[in-house]
Amino acid sequence: MEDAARTLGEFGVPWEMVVASAHRSPELVDRYVRAAEGRGIRVLIAAAGGAAHLAGALAARTVLPVIGVPLDATGLGGLDALLSTVQMPPGVPVAAVSIGAWGARNAAVLAVQMLATGDPELRERVRGYKAAMARRLEANASEARLPTPPSRGA
Repeated sequence: MEDAARTLGEFGVPWEMVVASAHRSPELVDRYVRAAEGRGIRVLIAAAGGAAHLAGALAARTVLPVIGVPLDATGLGGLDALLSTVQMPPGVPVAAVSIGAWGARNAAVLAVQMLATGDPELRERVRGYKAAMARRLEANASEARLPTPPSRGA
């Protein structure tokens, strides 16, 4: 989840991290999620491996959007966590991202995009982030002597 923290920091989005388990510390999970909205939290990101019920446990107890990051913790490559994260009953949605570090980064970007819907300045930072990604890709393609994709106007 270091990638999520770093990405949120790059956007200047305040964050906090709590270590909890839907199975081993359910009371902590319950207290945390019930207080989250009142403390101004607007999006929750939950990472878990194995049975990976943390995101679902949060989503069942709040109206805040929940993003689940499946982790590879059992030797099944994270597939068990991915399936546990995405298989939610109707009315209890969890947005799921890819497994591991890429998922953590994408969870942060998705959270920032959600927050940016009501914040024009943050929306511009997201646009800048995506434009910088595209420029890096084009520079890497140029260095590898690969053809650059045509511009949108072509």
